[in-house]
Amino acid sequence: MSQPAHKQLQTVHNKLIAFIWSIADDYLRDVYVRGKYRDVILPMVVLRRLDSLLEPTKDKVLEEVAFQKESNFDEVDEDGLKDASGYVFYNTSKWTLKLLRETASNNQQILLANLEEYLHGYSDNVKEIIQCFDLFAQFKHMASKQVLLGVLEQFVSPYRNFSPNDKIDPDGNKIQGLSNLGMGYVFEELIRKFNEENNEEAGEHFTPREVIELMTHLIFDPLQGNLPPSITVYDPACGSGGMLTESQNFIIEKYPSTDYERSIYLYGKEINDETYAICKSDMMIKGNNPENIKVGSTLSANSFAGKHFDYMLSNPPYGKSWSNDKKDIMDGKEVGDSRFTVELADYWGTVSTEAATPRSSDGQLLFLMEMVDKMKATDSGSQGSRIASVHNGSSLFTGDAGSGESNIRRYIIENDYLEAIIQMPNNLFYNTGITTYIWLLSNNKPKSRQGKVQLIDASQMYRKLRKNLGDKNCEFSPTDIKAITQTYLDMATIERQPDDFNEKGDPIGIASQIFDNQDFGYYKVNIERPDRRHAQMRDELLESLRFDNQVSDAMSQLYDEFGDELYDKAFFTSQKEVLKEWAEKEDFGLSANQRKKLLDFKTWQSQLAILGYATSIRQAINDDISNEYSDDTLYTDFNVFTDLVKSIVKANGIKLKANELKQILDAVSWYDETGAKVIKSISTFKPEKLEDLTAHLGCSIDELADYGYYPAASVGIKNAKPNQYVIYESSADLRDSESIALGDSIHKYYLDEVKPHVDEAWIDGDSVKIGYEISFNKYFYQHKPLRSLTEVANELVELEQQADGLIAQILSAQTLSNSSSVEG
Repeated sequence: MSQPAHKQLQTVHNKLIAFIWSIADDYLRDVYVRGKYRDVILPMVVLRRLDSLLEPTKDKVLEEVAFQKESNFDEVDEDGLKDASGYVFYNTSKWTLKLLRETASNNQQILLANLEEYLHGYSDNVKEIIQCFDLFAQFKHMASKQVLLGVLEQFVSPYRNFSPNDKIDPDGNKIQGLSNLGMGYVFEELIRKFNEENNEEAGEHFTPREVIELMTHLIFDPLQGNLPPSITVYDPACGSGGMLTESQNFIIEKYPSTDYERSIYLYGKEINDETYAICKSDMMIKGNNPENIKVGSTLSANSFAGKHFDYMLSNPPYGKSWSNDKKDIMDGKEVGDSRFTVELADYWGTVSTEAATPRSSDGQLLFLMEMVDKMKATDSGSQGSRIASVHNGSSLFTGDAGSGESNIRRYIIENDYLEAIIQMPNNLFYNTGITTYIWLLSNNKPKSRQGKVQLIDASQMYRKLRKNLGDKNCEFSPTDIKAITQTYLDMATIERQPDDFNEKGDPIGIASQIFDNQDFGYYKVNIERPDRRHAQMRDELLESLRFDNQVSDAMSQLYDEFGDELYDKAFFTSQKEVLKEWAEKEDFGLSANQRKKLLDFKTWQSQLAILGYATSIRQAINDDISNEYSDDTLYTDFNVFTDLVKSIVKANGIKLKANELKQILDAVSWYDETGAKVIKSISTFKPEKLEDLTAHLGCSIDELADYGYYPAASVGIKNAKPNQYVIYESSADLRDSESIALGDSIHKYYLDEVKPHVDEAWIDGDSVKIGYEISFNKYFYQHKPLRSLTEVANELVELEQQADGLIAQILSAQTLSNSSSVEG
């Protein structure tokens, strides 16, 4: 009985992959370190594939070359050569790889020269691929090691078929042709295997086929027979082109056009030269325009500026720094690239341009914003755009309100682009075992989805692999893909029932919930408490003024090492290199600016001056016989102490800057809950200003105290005036922040959840920020009851018995071994 077609195809792939792998082991073992095999094998596979495609039309191309020479063309007519080859690439040399092998001698240098002529005969688009692979350098290296001819022989073996057409080998056996899709599988399987060998991140180049299949269903199935006649597909992190070619295959196979010829245009960008070369060659092989594939960083250069696409699919790198792209994205501290800015309204409704840039250690959401930037507008009658993008969990919740990550989520949800997020199983990808998610976006939602987001937990939808592939130990089955897709299409709410758990209490099957957009938003607001301080002008507190707050530890240790000589400019200047070497040797974790400050004589000079001012203030307090205080008095009311110091400074003509006075006051004071509240200011508001304040805070005059504005009369201020309010200093250490559901009343939350527990706390009305996050764990959490004590006890007894049995076996084996040794 013959094998099914897909099994036959898989057998062809596996045989070819095993053959190619054997070339590396047989010919390159002593020429390259194992991790470098890919530098030869991958470009040779690409070259052999292109060569096999051009073989049938080689004579036509040479005839066209001769014709153009005889006709004295001013420049090469590329269109004529492409027509002759039947592809968007060609080779004008007399050589094919087979001919090179057939005419080769044992002289590797002659073969190398012929190969160079052969490579130079390719069209520019192939030459770029050859250059990305640095292929000629590999040929030279193999020639110098006398293995070039052997490698070439293997790749042109009559027992192997790199062409799409069936052929007969020398023994009369049929060798099945390799389709374009099949060649793509071979490329990517080799990449995966080589990356696995090199312990690299295979997932940067290779997304499992069943994941791509699910993504294509989610992207295209909602439109079914309503796909446009001309389709553009874009992947901003295209790797070797798997997402693009699978999308094309899906459309052709699942939704063929019967009334007209549909055009599909594929676009992509890839930063890695090697995978770019593979993707571009794949585009050539399949008759797509290779010029639509760009090389370089998607983030630093907007290669498709002004262009918009119907469908976008991507698996961008996650957990990967974009620091190298910052110089092209940022303009100083501002974002200079409009792709990564968004228009957002603050709590009070004022719209401004905000940064949509995540932390520099993880750039995955920047790729999502790149795709959002490329969405087609719907006002011209188009269907808009649909996006499917794979992310890890950090895209869902990393970043506080007002951060770049939160701004991105907020922009996408508030503009009603987010349709659904699907949680996938762990260990589904080759390079990571972490949980991953598919984000589905559209700027043309059907009415039933408008204002809604569907979350689907498909983390338990998988089947185990018989053998792990890297970190990948499971896959989606066709049944899983169908179930997930149908759950999405039906916009179904599916809650797990008691039967949807296995004997261990773990969930099985699929779950789905529908949410309003607003459900993911929240207000982030600071809750303040008053600073209460004690103060005392003790020697050890004053002594700390020798050191600048930013580098106090380093200055303190340097002072312990060198003492008062640091205040001698001649010493400081002559010992600058010694001090520098000392600072670098000690591990203070200082920035460049902090090191500069530490080694600046002016820093030491100014701090000594501040210490002198503080000492003078203490002495003045002691000398003033009319003063009821002395230098060792403990002040429990910091307000009284501050007024005293200010009066001493003024009376004695001490020239202190505001920041220097603050440093002195901070140095000799500390938080103590028994201290009086520290007053920041006492302000009298005119009626119109008071009206503006209450309107800004959204409260009444009677509620102002809940926002930190206390009527002066109510807190014991003597001779308090009408409309006079006390504002207290807040304690940064006691500051708390609360997340309040979007749409709820901040003031009501404060009255219900804060004030009953901390009566003196108040709302910082100006701190309110709007954030968005999505927590799958919260929405799909299922309580798992603890096991009974009996179950736990029984398991411990069973484990103990197993351990005893194992120990007995070990002891028995050891006894026999010892006995054998004695007999011997």
